[in-house]
This record gives sequence, C-alpha cells and structure tokens, in this order.
Amino acid sequence: MKKSILAAAVAALIAASTGAALADDVKVGALMGITGPLANFIPPILNAAKLAEADVNAGGGILGGQNFVLVVADGQAAAQPSVDAASKLVNLENVAAIMGALSSGATIASANAVSIPNNVLQVSPTATSPAVTDIKDNDYLYRIVPSDNYQGQVLANIVLDEGLNKVAVAYVNNDYGVGIANTFKASFEEKGGTVTAFEKHEDKKNSYRGELATLASSGADALVVIAYAGGSGAKIVKQSLENGFFDRFIGTDGLRDDLLIEQVGPEALATSFFSSPTSPGENPAADALHKRFDETYGEGSDKPFVDQTYDATMLIALAIEKAGSTDREAIKAALREVANAPGEVVGPGEWEKAVKLIAAGKDINYEGAAGSHEFDDNGDVAGFIGKFIVDGDSYKQIAVFE
Repeated sequence: MKKSILAAAVAALIAASTGAALADDVKVGALMGITGPLANFIPPILNAAKLAEADVNAGGGILGGQNFVLVVADGQAAAQPSVDAASKLVNLENVAAIMGALSSGATIASANAVSIPNNVLQVSPTATSPAVTDIKDNDYLYRIVPSDNYQGQVLANIVLDEGLNKVAVAYVNNDYGVGIANTFKASFEEKGGTVTAFEKHEDKKNSYRGELATLASSGADALVVIAYAGGSGAKIVKQSLENGFFDRFIGTDGLRDDLLIEQVGPEALATSFFSSPTSPGENPAADALHKRFDETYGEGSDKPFVDQTYDATMLIALAIEKAGSTDREAIKAALREVANAPGEVVGPGEWEKAVKLIAAGKDINYEGAAGSHEFDDNGDVAGFIGKFIVDGDSYKQIAVFE
C-alpha cells in the first residue's frame, strides 16, 4: 500500500511538471531518480524543486513574466538511464539548464555525455563523489554539497569520538561508494584508527552473507556501510542483524533513508549513527523555508537534500534571469555572479526582490537554505556535514560540522 501511494504521488508530480509547458515557457530539466535505489528520497526532493518553481512564478515569473517550468525526467539514479533522460531534456525538451542528477554516477555520466558537450549548465544538489571535482567540464557542471573528501574526514572524526577504533567497511562499487570509502579509510587510519576489513560489493544482490561473514571475522567493533538503503544498504544491515554478524552500524547519507528504519526497526538502530550533508545549525532562511514547505506539502522539510534541491533550482532560475535570456552560455556565465559574494543578499522566497535588483543593475548574492554557495574554480562548495541518529521513525540531527 505504501509503495502504491508513493508511486501515485510521484506520478502526479511528474504529470504536473511535464504537462503545462508552452512554447514561450522557460523550461529547466529536473533530472531525478524517480525509480531505482533513491526512489524513497524523491517525493520531498521533488517537492522542494516544485516549491522553488512556484516561488518564481508567484513572484512575477522569469524573463519579463514568462512561466518557469520544471520538466522532470527519471534517470533511475543510474548512468545510462540518466544519459538517456538528459538527452531527452536537452535535445527534445530544449531545456535551458538541468537541475540534477542526484547520484554521483548519474551526474558524472549525464554531464560527460550530454550537458557538457551541449554547453548546458548542470547543477546537482546531491552528487558528492570526489570525482566530480576533476571533470573537464568547461565550467558547465556544479554541485551545492561538499565533496565526500570532506564527509569522509568528518565521519572518521565522528567514529573515533564515539570510542570506536576498529571498524570494518562495506561499500558499494560505484562512484559514490568508492569515493567516500577511500577518503574515510585514509582519514581514519591517519588519525590512528584501524580498518579491519575493506570490502567492495555489487548492488542489487539478494544476499551479502558471504561478504558479511568475512567482515565480521575481522574483529571490528562496528560496520561502516557506504551504500544506498534502497540498493544494497538496507539488505546489508538486515542480514547482519539476522545472522549475528554486527549489531552497530555507521552510515553515510545514502543510508539515512526512512526505508532502513522501516525494514529493521528503530530499536535495532539505537546505537547506530550517520553522516550526511546538511544545512547550517542556525539559519533563519532554512527555518522559514521549512515552515512554508510543511504548510504546502504537509510534511517532509526535514528529509535529506530538501534545502539543497530548493537552492539548486533557485540558483538556476536566478542565473537565467541574470543572463537575460535562455542562451546557455550566458546562463553558465551568470551562475557565479548570482551565487558568489559580493552582492546584495537575497534568500529563499525572495524572487521578486532579486528580479528588481537585477533589473536595476545591482549585484546579488544568493544565501540559501543550505547555506552560502560560494563556488570555487571547480564548481565545488564548502558546506556542512551533520551527525544523525535514529529517533523513533525518523532521523534526528545532533551535531553539525562546517
């Protein structure tokens, strides 16, 4: 029943996003993972993008009153489907820019195959792999979450602060898993910890008991799981518990999924903790956005990557407005101008103010719900990593690291 409701909700969102575009609308692609391992994350993430879309249109529209329209495409959080979806957005829908993709592998593949060759700005709200930094992208690929080079270092500190000096690591064999696993291992060992076993695995297997038996025999105090809960992550935790391999888990953002709690129960995760990109601890802009989000959609403002998705969508809209047209090269050139200081600060929900400032020739500096997005030469940002624990049927943030 729950899966049916989820599918119906997502289908309704896609229909609303793809059916209203007219010839003179300004269209931006939303490259999502509607199906696949990130499907459980999608409804609040897509709602965040739709809220940004609504804010633009309620504030008078874009480029002199045109409608700002998101065109949603399902990349399945996988490489080739994301290439196909991005190609449709660019070549058939003629979008001005792309917000997404979500997973690192999907982002890297779609950027290399589609957005970069076609000179289309692409801004991911969630792709964390260190490999994104080094892509030869001609300045067309950006992200507004910190690289896993940083998350891996923070996670190493958190684990050691918990008094855990020996851990085993199970990581999925994709850009996301490999990137953060290697960074975590290097940082953890540099700080004096011991990685007793370091095992790569393939996604979508029915059983991981063989790998888990090897990991459990290594003498580790806990298991670090770097994978998506909707892929291998939840299975690994569940099979660990069922077979007595591990009873304490450490996860990254891919595991911070309500699906994990649903499948194993909060009691089994009472001693576990998780790291994830997050927003500043004290941020009135985020508080105001969350209030509007929950008033509009009922709930979900506390879910992963809501703030980042809203900000990525709004930054693209601001870049288009600053460019004064849907010329793709001009949009790319305008992104840093609206995101980076100096400039008069505008925040979430302040579209009308931003348009007036741009029209008056003033510089603006978007300060988002997820914090400041000051892009460096590689299109990366600094940002924040949070520490989360399970609290009932959801996750509670208990610390923020900048």
